[in-house]
Amino acid sequence: MNPSKLTKAGVAAAAALALSFSLVACGDDNGGGGSSSGNGDKVTVGIKFDQPGIGLKTPDGTYTGFDVDVATYVAKELGHDPGDIEWKEAKSADRETMLQRGDVDYIVASYSINDERAEKVDFAGPYLLAHQDVLIRADDNSITKPEDLNNKKLCSVTGSTSAQNVKERIAPQAQLQEYGGYSECLTGLENGVIDALTTDDSILAGYASQPEFEGKFKLAGFKMSNENYGIGVQKGSELKEQINDALEKMVADGSWDKAVKENFGPAEYKNEPAPEIGVIVK
Repeated sequence: MNPSKLTKAGVAAAAALALSFSLVACGDDNGGGGSSSGNGDKVTVGIKFDQPGIGLKTPDGTYTGFDVDVATYVAKELGHDPGDIEWKEAKSADRETMLQRGDVDYIVASYSINDERAEKVDFAGPYLLAHQDVLIRADDNSITKPEDLNNKKLCSVTGSTSAQNVKERIAPQAQLQEYGGYSECLTGLENGVIDALTTDDSILAGYASQPEFEGKFKLAGFKMSNENYGIGVQKGSELKEQINDALEKMVADGSWDKAVKENFGPAEYKNEPAPEIGVIVK
């Protein structure tokens, strides 16, 4: 082989090698399906943007709430700094689709585990056992048991199943009022137009813990359902076990209790102990 042919062969080999490295690099980009390499790459997490104490995007663009604290802790255990997290709003109706499409790596958004959802996505956890409850004014002593909601003005958001459950199963004479958002219910409750607001106790505690409402409301503590909050991931994702390990560590090192106290403490929320991973309370 003459020198010119040798040079051409070397150039061709180098080009092929460069192409192979390029293809490998492209193949390492996992996108929304869930990189868990712990190498500082971005991680995309779905949360609620409109639930104080749970998941809230504040006017200055920061994110607060118990779910945010859990999601951030999990990300850290997966190898991501807080600055690596890209937050996406996960509305209730969109959560399964977001996971199936790979729009997010995992979802922490007051996401109750149930059989229907578990057919479409996998769940790590549970990380919190919540209950359907009612929020009433702090000075109201007329509602001490669920049946006392009969003939009371009961508020929830339009389309919510919580208020319907109370009216159909517990207090059929309750006067159901449906508003566009929980903040409207709270205003009505504060002004005496509404007697009680119902949804998950964790969500109620989050609202009641806000500075403008502190001391004005109390949770009745009725525990009318069990809501096992899980962290949603794609079906078959290896992230499930890694997230479970992170949740167990969060409980063991006291970070879980700290997050509960910081986000729900002002409402005197009597939370359940941290649930055992994989155990669903029916």
